[in-house]
Parts: sequence; structure tokens; C-alpha cells
Amino acid sequence: MTIRRGEPWGVEVARPSDLVVVGSDRDVVDAVPPVGLSGGDLFRSLGSPASRDPAQRVEIDGIEVVLDDDRRLVGVAHVVVRRSWWRGRVVAVMNVDHLGAWNVAPRAHPNDGILDVVECSAAMSLRDRWAARSRLASGTHVPHPDIEVVRTPERSWIFDRPHGVWIDGRRVASSRHLTVTCLPDRFTVVF
Repeated sequence: MTIRRGEPWGVEVARPSDLVVVGSDRDVVDAVPPVGLSGGDLFRSLGSPASRDPAQRVEIDGIEVVLDDDRRLVGVAHVVVRRSWWRGRVVAVMNVDHLGAWNVAPRAHPNDGILDVVECSAAMSLRDRWAARSRLASGTHVPHPDIEVVRTPERSWIFDRPHGVWIDGRRVASSRHLTVTCLPDRFTVVF
């Protein structure tokens, strides 16, 4: 069940002796749950917790991505769609707050049943992009008139030409059509 305001998140459990610990967001998707974390943007969003016993077991939402050819892929942390960082539309679909050192979606939570979509307008000037980039680490790039932030369980786009698609830091395709959907409680993580 996704988190609710004012209620505890997850449950305290004994650390499983056979817990598989992974160091990247992509590895969370490929692992058999439950999974432990030692790196990645999800790990950072959870506060980079040290190993402890008893541990905390929490459910984490996933991101389903549907591409041009109806291929369905799943991510856990973020999806980035762009042709270039410096011109054209840039879309970041965030299930966590950070993408590397950048605090792209300061309000994102990995188990709220919502995706934080941060979209940079194609009309945004190069100067404004540089200025926003310098504020990304602190999460102060928004509000900005050329950056739209929407919190939604699902969103679709049609681009004028194919855009590169990265899921959890790995380029997976180019696509003109894209649909993302939040998959509540898709993964189980122990930390």
C-alpha cells in the first residue's frame, strides 16, 4: 500500500541472511525481491541508509514505459526523454527526487503512487537552461515559467521526431510516442 500522510512507512524486519544487495537502480528492477541497496538514486532518495538490524522493509513504486512499438519496460527511479539537454523539449519522469547529483523533483517520493514529471519547454533559452542547471543540485530550478512540474499517475507524449529514452540511467530506445504509468508497490526493498 502506498504511503499515507502521518502513517508509518514499511515495517521493521530481521535482515534476511540471503538478502541480495544491489548497487544501481537498474539492478533493483532485475533482482528477485526483496532487495537491499548499496547505491543508485533510489538509495540516495532513501537517505543512503547504513546497514542495520533490524532493517526496514518498504514497498517501492515502479515506472512502466510504453514505447512506439508497444514495447513495455519498467524502471524504478527515473525516465529521461530528450534529443539534447541544450535545445528542444526535455522530460524527466521521476519516482525519486535525485538524478545523480541533481535534485530534479524535490517533492518526489518512491512510494506515493505518483510520478513527478518535470518538463523543460522547447522554447527555453540556452541562457535559462544554464541558469536552471546551476540550480539543479539544490532543487531550486523550479518554479520557472519554462519548466512545468506535474504530479500524476500516468502521462503520454507524442514528439515530432524520435527522442532518446533513458530508464534508470541507461539508454533503451528512441521513440516518438511515450506513455509512463506509476506501478504502485511494484518492488520490495530492505534497508
